[in-house]
Amino acid sequence: MDSRQRKKASMQRKLQQLRSVTNSSAVNKASIIVDATRYIEELKQKVDGLNSEIGTAESSMSQHELPVVTVETLERGFLINVFSERNCPGMLVAILDAFEELGLDVLDARVSCEDTFQLEAVGGESQENESIDAQVVKQAVLQAIQNMD
Repeated sequence: MDSRQRKKASMQRKLQQLRSVTNSSAVNKASIIVDATRYIEELKQKVDGLNSEIGTAESSMSQHELPVVTVETLERGFLINVFSERNCPGMLVAILDAFEELGLDVLDARVSCEDTFQLEAVGGESQENESIDAQVVKQAVLQAIQNMD
């Protein structure tokens, strides 16, 4: 009899734990189990939804992964920084072509094209060129990179 009472007490403790974890207000064993089953199904749906969101975010990031481009206006020209997680053949050439189309002379540059792509360049406006702003330079660089694909 002692063994049976311990088993019953253990079962009651476990049902109470299950009841508290699932926020069930049920009193009898069958209702607690039904509430737990519903709770598990809700959790499964949440997990599926989150996995779907993660998959969508990852695929959209890998497909539309644009580099980070910042352009600061200097006294006579611009400081242009470009960083991309991936290096594509021809990216440097495309960016330099964009500079040329804008009439920017590269006065100083540091480039790393190993695994990632990093460019820090100081571009000065040509004398015959009309004044351009930093946003135009940024858009031209981004457009040049997008046109590579």
